[in-house]
Amino acid sequence: MNKYDLTITKLHQMVKEGIVPGVSYLIFDGNDTIKGVTGMAQIYPDVAKLKSNMLYDVASLTKVVGTVPVIAMLVQEGKIGLDDPVNKYLPEFSDGRPTIRNLLTHTSGIAGYIPHRNELNAAELKKAFLTRMHVEDSLNRQIKYADVNYLYLGWIIERICNDPVQKVITDRVLKPLNMPTATFTPDPAKCVPTEIQAKRGIIKGKTHDPKGYILGEHCGCAGLFASLEDLTIFSRALIETNLNNLLSSAMIDAFFRDQTRIPGSHTRSLGWKLFHAQSPDRHLLISHTGFTGTWMVLDRQADQGFIVLTNRVHPSAKNQEYLDARDNLFAIYLNEKEKNL
Repeated sequence: MNKYDLTITKLHQMVKEGIVPGVSYLIFDGNDTIKGVTGMAQIYPDVAKLKSNMLYDVASLTKVVGTVPVIAMLVQEGKIGLDDPVNKYLPEFSDGRPTIRNLLTHTSGIAGYIPHRNELNAAELKKAFLTRMHVEDSLNRQIKYADVNYLYLGWIIERICNDPVQKVITDRVLKPLNMPTATFTPDPAKCVPTEIQAKRGIIKGKTHDPKGYILGEHCGCAGLFASLEDLTIFSRALIETNLNNLLSSAMIDAFFRDQTRIPGSHTRSLGWKLFHAQSPDRHLLISHTGFTGTWMVLDRQADQGFIVLTNRVHPSAKNQEYLDARDNLFAIYLNEKEKNL
């Protein structure tokens, strides 16, 4: 698959130029696959080489790999409706306007400031998110990406399933798909470390996300650890077998269509960001990123996918250079994937 030569070159350049310590990547195109692992798992305080099948804190990929499929299953089972108000399931949240669809598409307008948020315990933090937030004028008018939407979705899952959201994701997604090493409770020795912080030291095997760190198994916006193999299994299952028939074809179709209630052309489906392919038919593909340096792009129609796992927040999260390189890499990949279709 030499049509991806420039994409692969750019991935390796990110390591050579010190933008990320290391990268694990996989490109699939029908039955063809390219994958690689290069660079370091960590560079401070000790240097350790990146190995195959190491686990990454995938951060916000937790949303689309775990929380979204479970919500979709509950919709499919008739236990919730996309346009049900949030406070039907979370009555502590007083505003009756935002819906589950709003949460999924980041059009809820839910916002607010919680003083000393990272110093609260799990119960205090949950109460604060449910009682101290307000709804801005952006409701159903603007997409504003915010983790709070997926915290609420996780708690809605808990109210219906009577289990912590991360246990539900494990039981209903990770295990049925036979993702061999995906977990919320990894062995730190098998994990790529993330940031080094004054209070937490080197973060390894625990979620980097501060809300997820406090909420533990009750967090639906972050917390999953997975390998390249795990995410490859998920990606192929999603676009080739409707998540091994966990979801209907119609529900998977909904992942590839705009699901906002905003007039005009917008860019959010159920959880995923939408992009137009560069092919003449301009069909839609889906993508999502994670703060720690993780990334997935899936094209159902062309049976193509691109998975990138880096530890871009190691040793520090101050890494704007990575964001610029990622955007450039995305453009290169989109151009190369259309060759010879």
